[in-house]
Amino acid sequence: MSKHFETKAIRSQTERSQFSEHSTPLYLTSSFVFDDAEDMRSSFAEEKERNLYSRFTNPNTTEFVDKIVDMEGAEAGYAFATGMAAIFSSFAALLSAGDHIVSCRSVFGSTHGMFTNYLPKWNIETSYFKVDEVDLVESLIKENTKVLYIETPTNPAVDILDLDRIGKIAKKHNLIFIVDNCFATPYIQQPIKFGADLVIHSATKLIDGQGRVLGGVTVGRKDLLREIYLFARNTGPAMSPFNAWVLSKSLETLSIRVEKHCENALKVAQFLEENENVEFVKYPFLQSHPQYEVAKNQMKLGGNIVAFEIKGGIEAGRKFLDKIKMCSLSANLGDTRTIVTHPSSTTHGRLSEEDRLEVGITNGLVRVSVGLEHADDVISDLKQALGN
Repeated sequence: MSKHFETKAIRSQTERSQFSEHSTPLYLTSSFVFDDAEDMRSSFAEEKERNLYSRFTNPNTTEFVDKIVDMEGAEAGYAFATGMAAIFSSFAALLSAGDHIVSCRSVFGSTHGMFTNYLPKWNIETSYFKVDEVDLVESLIKENTKVLYIETPTNPAVDILDLDRIGKIAKKHNLIFIVDNCFATPYIQQPIKFGADLVIHSATKLIDGQGRVLGGVTVGRKDLLREIYLFARNTGPAMSPFNAWVLSKSLETLSIRVEKHCENALKVAQFLEENENVEFVKYPFLQSHPQYEVAKNQMKLGGNIVAFEIKGGIEAGRKFLDKIKMCSLSANLGDTRTIVTHPSSTTHGRLSEEDRLEVGITNGLVRVSVGLEHADDVISDLKQALGN
């Protein structure tokens, strides 16, 4: 098999059936049959590898997971119904009452909600550091700290955290280093190369890339994935075989789609940086980005997300959204269609204003998920919405 990303994404498939199909078929079955009593016993005892029940094993799901494992340079993986199911299940499987998490404060709103509203029910607490406070990370580590968690680029402010530096801190203190790699995808960034133990994706985003299905996946160390697998097998946050089939097909075009997304996003970012109604723009591959050098070191491309602040605050932001014509107003991202989101009133709307400001989500902040339309058409829509 080729070592090239694109070839592996296309040519890694399940074994062909007796029908000699060229493209992997759908396996829409809840369960699988056994030859005899011994086959059934040994299969459930995990003395042999085979499909048992689609809540935790299915050929479509296995193909999808195997591709992500290969792309990320991981040892094992497991697929979930959604990205948040992947995040929660990974933490629930690996943490016990009394454990402690150190996390960057800039995380997805639902992840923050999990840390603050639900894990404390099981006496699991979280300490936060800001994106520009990596120097403070070691001071937050306690005897009961078990996990160091970040996402980079961050959602929605598109800040960059130094994977190599944080990975070394995690290794020094024997912590499980978990990275949400959703914005970058395995094509742009592989956190395991920088010391990550687990990598998590919302496959709903760029991995699907067309706004069709939900999905999540966690890949990484085999010993940790064993615990996650057992937790998921018993609690049931399974990815459906149909969604796994769609996502596996999507991976075949991931590289070429992401290349175009990033090309368009850079053009959009450069346009916004020159617009007089824009206060500031953040895009990892703009030289004006505070962590530009870090981004260039750990990312192949800048991603498809551009964040910018409109002059005039919340009211100017509302007027801008109301004037959008072609681009979509939605809370999703990573779609073929360009999506404009106002995080403070949508994806991060449940956070207090203080918490939003802590992670750089001002009232006028707009997140653009740049799609695959012609870049000039996206720019034209943003330009007319920004007005004079």
